[in-house]
Amino acid sequence: MSAMTGKAATHLATALVLLLTASTSIAGELITHTITAEHGRLSPAVLTVPAGQRIKLVLRNAGQSPIEFENLRLRVEKVLAPGASSFVVLNPLRPGEYQFIDEFHPDTGRLVLTAH
Repeated sequence: MSAMTGKAATHLATALVLLLTASTSIAGELITHTITAEHGRLSPAVLTVPAGQRIKLVLRNAGQSPIEFENLRLRVEKVLAPGASSFVVLNPLRPGEYQFIDEFHPDTGRLVLTAH
C-alpha cells in the first residue's frame, strides 16, 4: 500500500510541476506593449494588436502629474502617480478600434488601439 501511495504522490508531483510550467509559459507568451504618459500625452498614440489574443499593456507615468488611463467600455481604469508604473491585461479583443484616454488630460492624452 505504501508503494502505491508513493507512486501516486510521484504522479501528483509530476502533474503539479507540468501544470505550473504550463501556466508560466502561457503567462510568458502575453503580447506586451508599453504605454508612456508624459507632458499630458500617451505614447504611442496609435497601437495595432492582433484580435482574439490577450494583451498586456505596461503603463509608465514619466510625467510630473498623475494620470488616469481608462477605457470604460473595456472596464479599464488605472490611476498612476508621477514616476509610477503598472499594467493591465486585456482579454481577447474583437476586431475594431478602442479609444483610451488619460482622464486628467482628456484633450491630449489619447491612445487608439486597433485590434485586427
